[in-house]
Amino acid sequence: MSNEAGAKAAGVAGGVTGVAGSIGTVAAAGAVKGLGAAGITSGLAAIGSVVGGGMAAGVACTAAAPLAIGGLAYGLYKWLSD
Repeated sequence: MSNEAGAKAAGVAGGVTGVAGSIGTVAAAGAVKGLGAAGITSGLAAIGSVVGGGMAAGVACTAAAPLAIGGLAYGLYKWLSD
């Protein structure tokens, strides 16, 4: 596997892991547990309150986390494989 292909695979794997972690965090963080409407709303609001916001900030945080983890995995793979 070439260096670039391996880095892309690492980035994808990191992104998938980040998505799974974000879904689990939203399901567990709120006052109402689970992935129903009330659970998602309260989970996003709880995550958003960590950064001083509400549900919209929670959406931004949970969307940014997989991107950051995927980018970190991509960069780390490229750095360590050189």
